[in-house]
Amino acid sequence: MQISPNPEAELLEARILDVLRHRVGKDERAAKPHDWFNAAVLALRDDVIDRWMESTRKTYEADGKRVYYLSLEFLIGRLLRDAMTNLGLVREMEQALRGHGLDLSALEELEPDAALGNGGLGRLAACFMESLASLDIPAYGYGIRYVNGMFRQRVDDGWQVELPETWLAHGNPWEFERRESSYRIGYGGEVIADGDAVAWRPAEQVEATAFDTPVVGWRGKRVNTLRLWSASALDPIRLDAFNAGDHLGALADQMRADSLVRVLYPADSSPAGQELRLRQEYFFTSASIQDIFRRHMQHHGDVRTLPDKAAIQLNDTHPAVAVAEIMRILIDIHALGYDEAWDITQRTVGYTNHTLLPEALESWPLPLFERLLPRHMQIIYAINSRVLREARKIGMDDAEVSAISLIDEGGDRRVRMANLAFAGAHSVNGVAALHTDLMKSTVFSSLHKLYPGKINNKTNGVTPRRWLQQCNPGLTATLRDAIGDAFLDDAEQLVALNAVAGDAILGERIAEVKRANKVALAAHLKDLTGIRLNPDALFDVQVKRIHEYKRQLLNLVETVALYDQIRSHPERDWVPRVKIFGGKAASSYHNAKLIIKLANDIARRINADPSVGGVLKVVFVPNYNVSLAERIIPAADLSEQISTAGMEASGTGNMKFALNGALTIGTLDGANIEIKDRVGDENIVIFGLTADEVAAQRANGYDPRALIEGNRELHQAVEAISLGVFSPDDPHRYTGLMDGLYNSDWFMLAADFESYAAAQRDVERRWRDQQGWRKSAIHNIANVGWFSSDRTIAEYAKDIWKV
Repeated sequence: MQISPNPEAELLEARILDVLRHRVGKDERAAKPHDWFNAAVLALRDDVIDRWMESTRKTYEADGKRVYYLSLEFLIGRLLRDAMTNLGLVREMEQALRGHGLDLSALEELEPDAALGNGGLGRLAACFMESLASLDIPAYGYGIRYVNGMFRQRVDDGWQVELPETWLAHGNPWEFERRESSYRIGYGGEVIADGDAVAWRPAEQVEATAFDTPVVGWRGKRVNTLRLWSASALDPIRLDAFNAGDHLGALADQMRADSLVRVLYPADSSPAGQELRLRQEYFFTSASIQDIFRRHMQHHGDVRTLPDKAAIQLNDTHPAVAVAEIMRILIDIHALGYDEAWDITQRTVGYTNHTLLPEALESWPLPLFERLLPRHMQIIYAINSRVLREARKIGMDDAEVSAISLIDEGGDRRVRMANLAFAGAHSVNGVAALHTDLMKSTVFSSLHKLYPGKINNKTNGVTPRRWLQQCNPGLTATLRDAIGDAFLDDAEQLVALNAVAGDAILGERIAEVKRANKVALAAHLKDLTGIRLNPDALFDVQVKRIHEYKRQLLNLVETVALYDQIRSHPERDWVPRVKIFGGKAASSYHNAKLIIKLANDIARRINADPSVGGVLKVVFVPNYNVSLAERIIPAADLSEQISTAGMEASGTGNMKFALNGALTIGTLDGANIEIKDRVGDENIVIFGLTADEVAAQRANGYDPRALIEGNRELHQAVEAISLGVFSPDDPHRYTGLMDGLYNSDWFMLAADFESYAAAQRDVERRWRDQQGWRKSAIHNIANVGWFSSDRTIAEYAKDIWKV
């Protein structure tokens, strides 16, 4: 078949060849695949840069307000497909490369996954950046340019092994160093009186330098900036020490600076680890705030107009020190009075809370904070005295005042970063309706009483460009045939599918796409793990960070119970099922790492057992990341969203799976509740205790042992794991983990097991009715367009940022 000439493709091909020769330094004959990859990126980047400069010019001419999104994580994934899709150049790129015997999808595999995030928080930040550009809102994202970022996970004999993720080893063609945007970041030292003013004299300083990555919006209408900070010593080498023979000591300052941007979330179980984390957070926050002030003063000249021209959003508590940093700059550098500085700070800052887990609400030992940031500690004391006076004024009792205090006066005195962010912001938002309600009644109940108007809800969303159009082109094409193109620009237009959800032909076409995605995933996982999967089985998927509250363990215990049932009743008509797990455990989180080992031990046993061979397979996918998610999510039939109710703030994986036609099995937690309300009770499988019931169980003396011993299937599964059936090499490996279920079971696994097992049998009943399953899948796709990050960002823009 002759492909008709495409002038744009021919133009792009000429540009790629020119770049290959003049910027990569190779001709066609000598070029290797990575040379072609770089040439393709650089040729496309020229288009992006033109639009980037145009967007910046437009922003300055409009003299409007900008959004500044501060986040310790940006899980951006690969950028080539993103940029091509949003510029509408995928087919042109394919054609331009095909003439040289190159396959675009193979070249895309050469792009490393930017290791700048851990999970949902970082991926949300990336979706938000893309939506800000798509909605034509001027914005900067601010974060850290981690050299290694989140670790690369290898699984050795079932155990997680953490390795450095060397995503920058061969450079990054998307980024631009901005040497003119460099700032000094201080630590330690002393605060001295200077006339009427106060001056902080830091004992040590490092330099933060900006690296900018363009973020392309849908249809290329705007290109915004992701600005990531790198660190260097003011003097990279002390020559006197080097010449005196202390060759390592001479480089100590550079190594200290380098450690700031080396890894995301260094383990904080040691005092040195805690100090590094606080240094890291202040480093990126201070650089970002200094940059915002520099830009504002350059273009507006009056620091008092900051709230009219800048909206600073803190993504969780990691950048919460921004409140004290803004106050420091206003008071110490711009000589404003305390009251005026506090008013400006509050009107500029918004804070997004992502968790109700007390251990995840950051706090720092007071002596550490005071030693590293002495001026900020003074300012926090001043803010605290103001806040506590306000609390006393409205008649709060001692317990409430203690809960509000920015300083936890318990045994180990600590600075509470969530309270600082809450007090210093004009808006505090949760990320799902249930989460926001729980913020008011649990962790922030006293602060909510003091500032009743601050808490608001902004349910999370995901970008439909990456999480439907790019990762699932087959489904996108089928949907376009069925309902037209309107949903490409507005995901909520997917509701048009409701009218045709019962159409058997559409159901078959969508099922064919799903099966093709499953075949592709099965081939990939065969290469990755050696396990052969049946694409006609039910693909039951739980991929997310490994954490006890997300309850991978509940899924695994039920898998063991199912395994027992299949072996005991081979005569039954079992639904063939593939259990897919993936996710990383924090390097110092013992139980989470043990759960990964258990998943692999269970997989090894079940996959080798011929009596269940055609019916049950278990696979743990190593090094789960954005690129793997883009393969796994389109192939999933069942999405596991089974956290203990009241513990998952929102979740965004739940949205991605539903958008790609998977049914959810889940608790009434996070955004599952809103997904249920959108897709309808009959198109989702809900089980388990509610958040109120969980709280009541805990308050009334919960007895997990009685529940475990009272349920034969659960008892058998827990005992088999505990006694070493799955770990014959170390029979006591999981005894402690199972004892935890018997004795405390904080995450209510035993309480929800019976309901979860029944829900799984309901899933099998639904699966046997393929026509009914397809109809439900279509209703899921149709009704989750509301969970687009475009809708979320539009709400932030209107209600919080006023842009």
